[in-house]
Amino acid sequence: MKLHLFTPVLVCFISILSCAQTKNKKAPESSYEVVVSDLQNPWGFVFLPDNSLLITEKKGELIHYKDGKKTQIKNLPEIELLGQGGLMDIKLHPNYTDNGWIYFSYASPEGEGSGCNTAIMRAKIENNQLTNKEVLYKATPNTEASYHFGSRLVFDKAGYLYFTIGDRGEKDINPQDLTKDGGKVYRIYDDGRIPEDNPFYNTPNAKKAIYTYGNRNPQGMKIHPETGEVWTHEHGPKGGDEINIIKSGKNYGWPKVTFGVNYVGTKISDYTELPGLEPPIHYWVPSIAPSGMAFISSDKYPGWKGNLLVGSLKFQYVSRCVLKDKEVVNEEKILEGLGRVRSLEQGPDGYIYVGIENLGIVKLLPMN
Repeated sequence: MKLHLFTPVLVCFISILSCAQTKNKKAPESSYEVVVSDLQNPWGFVFLPDNSLLITEKKGELIHYKDGKKTQIKNLPEIELLGQGGLMDIKLHPNYTDNGWIYFSYASPEGEGSGCNTAIMRAKIENNQLTNKEVLYKATPNTEASYHFGSRLVFDKAGYLYFTIGDRGEKDINPQDLTKDGGKVYRIYDDGRIPEDNPFYNTPNAKKAIYTYGNRNPQGMKIHPETGEVWTHEHGPKGGDEINIIKSGKNYGWPKVTFGVNYVGTKISDYTELPGLEPPIHYWVPSIAPSGMAFISSDKYPGWKGNLLVGSLKFQYVSRCVLKDKEVVNEEKILEGLGRVRSLEQGPDGYIYVGIENLGIVKLLPMN
């Protein structure tokens, strides 16, 4: 694993952009239970069939948590720890019980250019080591930019694997160009092959795995439990975080349209909508810096079934979004003040589990 060191000025600048927080009242202990403690940045986690957990730490550790014990999985690929990049999301194959495949995203230095870019790998675990490692996709070229890796993964009901790659800080180059990686949602088969019915498969010089484009930095993605649609959210600049429903071949507008501005306050675009560009179903101004999302499809939380949960890095809470059809009609802040919310999953027991930086994974308890 490679570690890049920043100058003090750059560290301060990044902290201002990505770690601004409000002073929220800490969530009452009666509203949550700590399930896994002492985690630094649980970027992603999944439940195994025996209800144990696989957890990714951004710093480059894959942890198996079972019966109160953490075991590090060895033989990971080379992972570049660069700003927002490191070891990121993780998912199980839909038929994991039969084939044992796990899928994860990470910042990889392999390939053309200095720095790194987002890679998708599948592997198996035997004797606490990764085996059968296969790189399914690697964004090119590498770049020394330290942000916007995207990196959420999800399998849809047909078994296709979707993943996101952020614009890598090149908003005027990558998101609107189909010949370049970055600022996109991608779709592949579980073994890395590219479906021939992908929208740009036959477009000359286009990256054939692209499913949508004009996306800034999506760090939340889930399948709607009823419709089967792919829902994402993405970071805006200063303002303009979005929730989108992903549709084949659509352009989601970045940076041609946005509800946000540059971090210094200057204008990015004169438009919040334009013909031919997909509008978000919801947006936030000011930005909440969203990461992780989960639908509540169980009956564990009275009156909350069908709600969408979105984590906030910036303000340290979970937003409970009440949906009516495809519109957010109300929001409530829950689990405030515990830390930067990085990941969210509904467990096999129907409860919601939340990965919180510098705390761990907590279980959301039903409100009385």
